Amino acid sequence: MKCTNKLCSLMLIVSFLLCAGCGKNEADTDRPYDVYQITANVGISGMAGAADKTYFADDLCVTEDIFIGTDTTDSQVAEGAGAFNLSTNSVVYAKNIYERLYPASITKVLTAYITLKYCADLDAYVTVSENAANQAADSSVCGIKAGDVITLRDLLYGLMLRSGNDAAIAIAEYVSGDVATFAELMNSEAKAMGATQTHFVNPNGLPDPDHYTSVYDIYLMFQAAAQNQTFLDIISAKSYDVSYTDVSGNVVEKTWENTNQYLSGKTEAPEGFSVVGGKTGTTGDAGYCLVLYSYNASGQPIISVVLKADGRSNLYLLMNEMLSGFAN
Repeated sequence: MKCTNKLCSLMLIVSFLLCAGCGKNEADTDRPYDVYQITANVGISGMAGAADKTYFADDLCVTEDIFIGTDTTDSQVAEGAGAFNLSTNSVVYAKNIYERLYPASITKVLTAYITLKYCADLDAYVTVSENAANQAADSSVCGIKAGDVITLRDLLYGLMLRSGNDAAIAIAEYVSGDVATFAELMNSEAKAMGATQTHFVNPNGLPDPDHYTSVYDIYLMFQAAAQNQTFLDIISAKSYDVSYTDVSGNVVEKTWENTNQYLSGKTEAPEGFSVVGGKTGTTGDAGYCLVLYSYNASGQPIISVVLKADGRSNLYLLMNEMLSGFAN
C-alpha cells in the first residue's frame, strides 16, 4: 500500500443483541442496527463496574425489513429502493433494502471512500498500468492508456464523474498494489461500517456472482463517504477538465462529464430539492442504479438509492417519486 497516512483500519469489537420482544434465542447477524460497540474498560449495563453501552447504530437510519411507501409509487420498476433522512435518522421509503443485489458502478463510492481515507496526497502521480488500461470495448472508461501519468485526484474525478473502470483499477493498484488486495480492504471497510450484505471482488462493479451489496449497505457506505468534503466536491461537479501526460510525455487534455442526469440537466429534481450529487451504475445484471445525495426544502440531507431499475427513465421516475412523496 503506497498511501501511508492511515495504514491500519480501526477494528470494531461488536456484539449483536436480541431485539426486544422478537422471541429469538440468538441475534440476527443480518441486521446491522442491532450492533453496539464496546471499547476498552467499557462493559454492559448491569454488570459489575460496567458503563453504558455505545450503540453502533446511534447515528444511523434503521428499520425492519418492511416495505414503506411502495403502494403509492411506481415501485415495480425497480427491485430495490430506499430513502434515508439523515437529520431524523429515519428510513422514509423502503423496498427490499436488505436484499442482495448487484451494485454496478455504485461500487466506486467505496473505492473513493477508501482512497480518501488512506491517501493524504491526492496530487501524487500514478502511472497507469496495462492491466488498468485493458478494459472491454463496451466498458465505461476514462480513456487512460498504459504509461499515462496522472494525479490521484484526477483519477478520482474520472472514477466518480465519468465512471471509469480503468480509473478504478489504476486507483486500486496504487493504493494496495493489486486488485485482489484492494478488494480485501473494501470488504474489511464495508464490514466495519456494518454493511453485512456486501462482498466485493473488484473496485469498479463489473459483474461477478460474488460481487453484491444491498440498498441499505449502499446507504451506509455513502453516508460514510459523504462526511469527507473532498468526496462531496467531486460528486457535485458537473464536469471536470483534466490534463495529464502520455507515455511519450505529450500532454493529454479531456473533459469528463458527470453521468448523473440531475447534474447534467437531463432530469429535474422535485420542487424544493437541491441535489448535491451521487453515483450512477448500469450493467445487464444490475440494471439501472443510482445513489443520490440531496437536501429537501427544510434543509435536511437525504440519501436515496434505486437498484435494478428496468430502464433509465424509470430509474429517475422512481427516484423523484421517493423524494417528493416521502423525503420532503
